[in-house]
Amino acid sequence: MNVLVTGSYGRCGTAIIDHLDDNPDYEFTYLNRSDRPSDHRYGGFDTHVADITDYDAIRPAFEDQDAVVHLAAYPYTDGAWEDVFEPNIIGMYNAIEAARDAGVDAFVFASTNHVMGMYEEEHAPELYEPDYDLRLDPTDRVRPDSCYGATKSFGEDLGRYYTERYEYPRRFYALRICSVLPHGIDHPYGRAERRVENGEIERGSDAYDRSVARTKATWHSRRDFAHLVERCLADGSVTFDVFNAVSDNDRRWFSIRNARGRLGYDPDDNGEAWDGPPIEHEHEGST
Repeated sequence: MNVLVTGSYGRCGTAIIDHLDDNPDYEFTYLNRSDRPSDHRYGGFDTHVADITDYDAIRPAFEDQDAVVHLAAYPYTDGAWEDVFEPNIIGMYNAIEAARDAGVDAFVFASTNHVMGMYEEEHAPELYEPDYDLRLDPTDRVRPDSCYGATKSFGEDLGRYYTERYEYPRRFYALRICSVLPHGIDHPYGRAERRVENGEIERGSDAYDRSVARTKATWHSRRDFAHLVERCLADGSVTFDVFNAVSDNDRRWFSIRNARGRLGYDPDDNGEAWDGPPIEHEHEGST
């Protein structure tokens, strides 16, 4: 299967490279605004360099592809409308229109948990604790928490429209991604430890503990994320559906029942298995 990955050198794209690039079932092409030098960890891959907001520049990369994994976007909740409009609205339209025009069968869209972010605003910080009584299903009412979240809700709606209106793409998978972390800090303490390194917080502070508690709930390990993408690529039954993208964390407030049942998603990782960062706690699940 030929697969194009847009926004390929961000956190999610590099997780695909780390865990799926050597899978003989897939031939990947990577589309990114810039390439990486050959001696970089993510250098030397087949890269189509273009900005997702430039339709004519990206369109050739979609030719002869069987699937697209569309990750390219402005990814921050603090972004203003002028930050998100071109990459997330125009860019999403360009990607799905290019897929339609090129006759691409499957479209995997990087949506976000922030499509449902007002539930977190309402229930946090108690929401981050074990056994809190909230579990969101993809069919629950959308409640974006930001311009960023609203643009991703738009992307989901655009996917439904295209699958119902046009011949291609035939299948659309919206993944409401939770917390995929960069290589090297892929564990529930990673974000808090990075803030410690940057001098923003102190280890053991309330801010540190809150960061860890949230990440234990929202962590989507890089291998579990890549596994979910692979299950979408291997699927032939879905026309349009939304899936929560998170590891099998005890504290998660997003249900993965739909992903398990429809796609055969079987995550390996659980944030609760970690009781400290790698400097204190060696764990075989660290990647």
